[in-house]
Amino acid sequence: MHSSKENLLVLHEDNHLIIVNKRSGDIVQGDKTGDKPLSDVVKEYVKEKYNKPGAVFLGTVHRLDRPTSGIVIFARTSKALERLNKMLREKTIKKTYWAVVEKFPKKEKDSLVNFLKKNPKNNKSTAYSKEIDGSKKAILHYQLLKKLDNYSLLEVDLETGRHHQIRVQLSAIGSIIKGDLKYGAKRSNKSGSIHLHARKIEFIHPVNKELIKVIAPTPKDPIWDACLQPTLT
Repeated sequence: MHSSKENLLVLHEDNHLIIVNKRSGDIVQGDKTGDKPLSDVVKEYVKEKYNKPGAVFLGTVHRLDRPTSGIVIFARTSKALERLNKMLREKTIKKTYWAVVEKFPKKEKDSLVNFLKKNPKNNKSTAYSKEIDGSKKAILHYQLLKKLDNYSLLEVDLETGRHHQIRVQLSAIGSIIKGDLKYGAKRSNKSGSIHLHARKIEFIHPVNKELIKVIAPTPKDPIWDACLQPTLT
């Protein structure tokens, strides 16, 4: 696994929290693969940087799917963790994602409402238009930011945080995320990544009440680079 402190991409840190730019392929918390999770890498970073003896407290506030890149928040104090968890529940943390998708969506801007049901056997969610037994309501808003030759770049704002929500909801309208074989992409990305990136986060700091606004640079690859090029009019 390519997790190590040398290439930990820290976007913001203070006494209460640390925000990092996760690379595709990193897992946020330990799972059955036994690969080293990002949470452990961040703990080592904190321990070393601040010469902390003993165990380092680090709380995982939210996760990103393994093939997704971008912003992950960790709490460095139990007070911050408790408050950030409450903020997540109350939806006062504004998260914005970028997704590169196959096919231009029919509408340049839209709100998608589905009912998602997760199948734990294949770790996949299915989108339904009506509520079914065991489903959860999922709402997102997207807008088209840019058209590339074969793909388009969408900006997605999440209103709910469901399992694989952006992946399954965009797939349901035919705008499948580049490289996302699980949800119908024609081809995988060589790196095993998918072109979904947690781009921006905005919230009021849980302890010192300042506005925190963080933008995560996109991964280095020709498609993401093309998304960042100024549009020629």
